[in-house]
Amino acid sequence: MSADAVDQKQPAGPAKEERFALADAYRRHFENPRRERAFLHAAGFTIGFAGCRLVTHAIRAQRGPFKNLSVGGRHLHHSTPGIIGQITLGYLWTWQVAVGTDPKKRAASRVASLTAGVATALTLDEFALWFDLQDDYWTEQGRKSIDAVVLFWGLSAMGLSGRGVLTECGKALRDVRRDKRARS
Repeated sequence: MSADAVDQKQPAGPAKEERFALADAYRRHFENPRRERAFLHAAGFTIGFAGCRLVTHAIRAQRGPFKNLSVGGRHLHHSTPGIIGQITLGYLWTWQVAVGTDPKKRAASRVASLTAGVATALTLDEFALWFDLQDDYWTEQGRKSIDAVVLFWGLSAMGLSGRGVLTECGKALRDVRRDKRARS
């Protein structure tokens, strides 16, 4: 190999510093569609449960634009859309629709997984209604601990299924802080 050929392969100037890109990290860590669906389901559950708690507390405190929904004078519990969502997704998945096995159709799988997580959160958030058939949703007994346990479960599931991308994100944040300190 001639000296000219070696010089042509060398980059001109200093090597470019690789920057962290969340989209690239996400693609690397979620190449397996099953792992991605598990993470998205857990994320949908966590976001859905936290959102549900915020909205129901706002309704109870009469803050913001939120109001209870009624159909024909009957209160519509948020478990109803959750159950409908679970039934619909179960039917679709029975027919292998939006399961993420086709690389060209992973968008539908992502949406379905997030939706399944949210539907599960809406349904489980009113768990007391399953057995008592009473709206004792706001009793103090155990409500805070149930909220904490369920949110902990959702965050844990996200951490387990997404640990690789979360670790990479943490390292990137650490590197950014280190670079800022070095420049100061």
